[in-house]
Amino acid sequence: MSEYLDYDEAVQIIKIAILQSQYDAARSVNEKQLMLYYNIGKYISLNSRNGYWGKGAINTISMRLDRELPGLRGFSPRSLRDMRKFYEEWSCIEETEQNKTVGLEDNLAPTGAKLEKSDNMTIWHPLVPEKLTVPAEAFFSIGFTHHRTIISKVKDMDERLFYIKRCAEEKYSREALAKAIDRDDYHHQGQMPNNFVQTLPSGQQALRAISTFKDEYLLDYINVEELDVRDRADVDERVVENAIVHNVKNFILTFGRDFTFVRNQFHLDAFGEDQYIDLLFFSRALNCLVAVELKNGKFKPAYLGQLSGYLSVLDEFERKPHENPSIGIILCKNMNKAFVDFVIRDYTKPMGVATYKTSKDMSEELIEALPDIDDLKKLLDTEESEEK
Repeated sequence: MSEYLDYDEAVQIIKIAILQSQYDAARSVNEKQLMLYYNIGKYISLNSRNGYWGKGAINTISMRLDRELPGLRGFSPRSLRDMRKFYEEWSCIEETEQNKTVGLEDNLAPTGAKLEKSDNMTIWHPLVPEKLTVPAEAFFSIGFTHHRTIISKVKDMDERLFYIKRCAEEKYSREALAKAIDRDDYHHQGQMPNNFVQTLPSGQQALRAISTFKDEYLLDYINVEELDVRDRADVDERVVENAIVHNVKNFILTFGRDFTFVRNQFHLDAFGEDQYIDLLFFSRALNCLVAVELKNGKFKPAYLGQLSGYLSVLDEFERKPHENPSIGIILCKNMNKAFVDFVIRDYTKPMGVATYKTSKDMSEELIEALPDIDDLKKLLDTEESEEK
C-alpha cells in the first residue's frame, strides 16, 4: 500500500512541475508578445502622429508585411492601430520623458525592454509596470486582446489596473472580462455592507473577505420571463434559487472562480430543529463555508438573526478544524446601506448584505447595450483568428 502512495506522491510532484513549466513558458511568450506590440506601437506612434508618415501608411505597411511574410497573422491595419493605442495609453510607465526621435533599428527591443533614443545612441531600459502599483506578473500574464478590451472600455487608470489584476487572478476569458466591465465591478467590489473587521479572527482575513464580495450582483442570465411561474409579478426566492442552481457555473463566475458549490437547500439538523440554507458554497481563497440566503424584497433586520443562527450551526457541526469561520451573505432585492451598516455591527457572526438584479430588473437601455450572443461569438472568433 505504501508503494502506491509513494507513486501517487511522485506523480503529483512531476505533474506540478510540468504544469508550472508550461505556465512559465506561456507567460514568457505572452510577455515577449506584449513587449513586441508595445515597441511596434511606439514606433508607429512616433512616426504617424507627427505627420512624418503620410496618410494610408499603416494600411500600406500591413499589406507589405502580409506580402513579405506569408501566413503572418495579427498585423492587420486595425491590429497595428491597436498596438499604437497600447503604447500611447501605457507610455506613462516609461522612466524617462518621451524622446521625439522617430528612428528604429532593424531589430526591436530585446526581450523585456523598451527603446529610448538620446543623442543618436540607442539605450534599452526595462519596462516597469510596478510604477503603477500593479504587479508586473499581472500586467504580463493577460493577453493583448484583454489589454485591448480594457483600454477601449475603461478610461480611468486606477480602474484599468483593477481589471488587469482581476483578469489575472480570475483567469478571465475576453468575454468574462467584458462582462465584468459592463457589470461595473470596479465600483461594486469591496463595497458590500459587512461586519468582517469586527468578527473575523485576523485583519488579513477580514480584508480578503471585504475585497471578495460586491454590494450588487447582476444575475442577467436569469430570465424570469422564461421561468415556469404562473404569476410573473410574484417571483419568490425559491424560483430565483432554482434558476441560480440551473446556472450555477455562471453564478460561481459572478462570485469568483475560487468558489465551489456545495448544494442548495443544505440541511442543518441540530437539536431536533430542521433548517435549510438556500445556497451553500466553499471559498478556497477564504478557506471557509459561505452561506447565501436569498430574499425577494427589501432587507429586514430579522434576516441577520436567521442567518446568524445558520452560521452557528455550520461552525459547530459542519466546519472542519482547519477551516476559517463560516461567512453569511444575504442577497436581497434592495436595501438601505446606511441602515444595514448600523444594524449589522452588533452581530458576532461574519455577515454581509448585497442586492441582486435579474434580467427583468434591468433597464431597456442596459439590455440593449449588452451584445447579442451570436454577434459576440462572431466577434470573438474573428479576433481570435486575427491574433493567431
